[in-house]
Amino acid sequence: MASTRDKASHWSKPPPDRPRRRDVAATCGLGVLILAVLLAAGTIDFAPFFGASLALAALAFVYYLTAITSAQPQVEPAAVRPMRPAGAEVAELMLERISVPVLLIGVGGRIERANPAARAFLGLGAEGGLLSASLRQPRVLEAVSAALRGEKGQSVEYSTLAPIESHVRAFVEPIRLDLPGPMPWRAMLVLADDTSSKRAERMRADFLANASHELRTPLASLSGFIETLRGPAREDPDAQERFLSIMYDQTERMRRLIDDLLSLSRVEMNEHLAPSGEADLAELAREVVNALSPVAEPRGISLELRRPDGPVLVQGERDQLYEVIENLVENALKYSEDAGRVCISVHGGLTRDASEHAETRISDESGRLTIAAPPLSTDSRYGVVRVQDRGKGIDRRYLPRLSERFFRVGGQKSSPTSGTGLGLAIVKHIVTRHRGGFTVESAPEKGSVFSVFFPMRQAAQTGDTASREPGRGEAAE
Repeated sequence: MASTRDKASHWSKPPPDRPRRRDVAATCGLGVLILAVLLAAGTIDFAPFFGASLALAALAFVYYLTAITSAQPQVEPAAVRPMRPAGAEVAELMLERISVPVLLIGVGGRIERANPAARAFLGLGAEGGLLSASLRQPRVLEAVSAALRGEKGQSVEYSTLAPIESHVRAFVEPIRLDLPGPMPWRAMLVLADDTSSKRAERMRADFLANASHELRTPLASLSGFIETLRGPAREDPDAQERFLSIMYDQTERMRRLIDDLLSLSRVEMNEHLAPSGEADLAELAREVVNALSPVAEPRGISLELRRPDGPVLVQGERDQLYEVIENLVENALKYSEDAGRVCISVHGGLTRDASEHAETRISDESGRLTIAAPPLSTDSRYGVVRVQDRGKGIDRRYLPRLSERFFRVGGQKSSPTSGTGLGLAIVKHIVTRHRGGFTVESAPEKGSVFSVFFPMRQAAQTGDTASREPGRGEAAE
């Protein structure tokens, strides 16, 4: 009887290489599935996919051969045999290293595994929570539920608008685990960020539409003047000089328009990617004042800069923050009367509420609008730049449209002396990318105040530079 039991137990045990065979199959299957998802999402090309698949297959074959070898009787003690990672450990290492968000969803829609990319993408805490608490996308949740029932995998696209517009493609595949019980199915969820490609498509369409619309008027003007120079004005030097001057202005306007369109397209392309550098708002404001003083002086406009003694360091891309301040000051100069005054003030260490509201209102009748708001935060401190002019001001009914492309107050779509109508749109998108805020206050015949504020660098959060109220006016150097 004992020998019978021994035989039965012998045949009931799987061969020594069977667990490793199963681990290898699971690891390879998971690896190839992830590579296939990346290929479908456009993250990698076919050649890298094919090479990685071959490498994975070769690794699996070598790994399986070691299982057969290890199954044979060994002379050396087990203690000196080389240690090799189990298949599950290899799969875990792959998930930890891959830069694409990957999650394993279990019974009841609970997150059983999530790699670091997934935890960062969804803002996850500890594993074990419900997927529906972190990802409120009904179509994705329905696809996960179907996979948990063993149904066919699906690909779902979804978009979010707040706090930053993003486009994501979710791939859901069922996975059957060799587990006892009535619920052996799990769902693998892979999230591919498709924002850049979507923005690129929209950017191309918008660029063509905007360029064709706005270039039509100056091109028609140039064509008319050229015809005049070739005909009636052929022998008229005075007319030629006058027409050539107008043609030059129209050409410069088209150049500025193209430059602004390209700048806006670049900002929109990367709006979902938060910048990682730092910049000193006080120094940038000084540079802008120095650069634009030659523009203000011929009209007798005074540029006043008020800033703290120390730096106001914020998180951001220096060139883009310079462009924000430059656009706001240029806008103030454009709508200021001759012999007027434009004041640029810089503050540091302000709370969100203090950043959104100027120290004093222009007038009791002034309108105020928040064009862009930062993500909600209770403890963040901000660096602020305010640009105030004493120009004609803006009626409150026009405030909601200030950041629209090509919008000009009063509905004027084009003018030789006006800008391209893209400056404030560029400011809005740069501020949004920097997770900052953008407000405007204005009253007819009283002037306007444009304020932008950005999160301060982490190390500078504790230093409240706003306590040193900027009181000195600084002339351009």
